[in-house]
Amino acid sequence: MGIQDMIEGKKQWRAHVARVKALPPDYQIVYKEMQRYLFKVGPTDLAGEDLLPGIVDFFEEGAAAGKGVLQLIGSDVAAFCDDLIKESPTYADVYQKSLNGNPGTDEK
Repeated sequence: MGIQDMIEGKKQWRAHVARVKALPPDYQIVYKEMQRYLFKVGPTDLAGEDLLPGIVDFFEEGAAAGKGVLQLIGSDVAAFCDDLIKESPTYADVYQKSLNGNPGTDEK
């Protein structure tokens, strides 16, 4: 990754953060919880995905329609996130595969 790529990535992230800050307060709170959850248990390729910007798009549309954030996603934020990433390998999956692939852990 070159310096230009890093600069461009930083610009994109700052623009993304500005969009999040423009959301209504309840949307911002839920977005931050979703982000924290996804960074902890989410897909291994989250950085390369359009997942977070897609969530902001979804939230912007919901806010423009006058809907509350929980009307959009339901009351279980983690379940909503899990549904978003159900087809993507997670860090937990990678860790489990590494355990299963270790010859010292195979049962005989």
